[in-house]
Amino acid sequence: MNADCLSRLCLSAMADAMSDDARIWTAGLLVIGDEILSGRTQDLNVVQIGTWLNLQGIRLTEVRMVADRIEAIAEATNALRERYDYLFTTGGIGPTHDDITVDGIAAALGLPVVVHPTARAALEAYYADRGGVNEARLRMARVPEGAELIENRFSGAPGIKVGNIYILAGVPRIAAMMLDALTGALEGGRPLLSRTLGCWVAESEVAELLAATEKAHARCQIGSYPFFRDGKAGANFVVRSDDEAALAACAGDLAAALAASGREVTDGGI
Repeated sequence: MNADCLSRLCLSAMADAMSDDARIWTAGLLVIGDEILSGRTQDLNVVQIGTWLNLQGIRLTEVRMVADRIEAIAEATNALRERYDYLFTTGGIGPTHDDITVDGIAAALGLPVVVHPTARAALEAYYADRGGVNEARLRMARVPEGAELIENRFSGAPGIKVGNIYILAGVPRIAAMMLDALTGALEGGRPLLSRTLGCWVAESEVAELLAATEKAHARCQIGSYPFFRDGKAGANFVVRSDDEAALAACAGDLAAALAASGREVTDGGI
């Protein structure tokens, strides 16, 4: 192989690596449960899953909430799993009759529901001195055929992976342990970085300034989050980017523009 060919191969490999590094990996989240929709239970999983995904270099792009109905679960599952690289679900994998997430996802995939032998063994071990495995507890070993398990060190009942779908418990503490078991196991890109600037200003007064600054920094996004305290209007402006240098440049320009307009800027937010 001559030097020119070797050089072209190296450049091609570098371009491929840069392209892979720049790719944005996405995820959808499906929150399942009548108790969430009724307001009886406050969902706490969106924040922790969104934060965890960002650390894996994956952006949570859409969240849906559906009732405990097989048809609703199946419809949302198919929509989200096809739209995003990953789909996470929470809720509906417990021991009661209304825990039908596995049934809904199996229906979406056209798969039968089976008892996973490893999940059954884990439950038998966990409940050995807790009255043993009964029919209700055995429901927590049900999976769509061909699925893999996600470790649950808390209660023995595992999470489930099937295709690009990750089925987690609805209880936040258990969901967190399942996420911990998945840490580093998913392919992702760069984590999304952020920097917050705060001002005592109505966001409508600086809307054009924000838009102009974002437009001048292609790799960045600026979010505006208004608040009202002590009889005064203020806003925190969050700059986001997957590139540290781009983030610093955009945040610096935004801070300078706000200061030039006569506003005092608080780094880190108010």
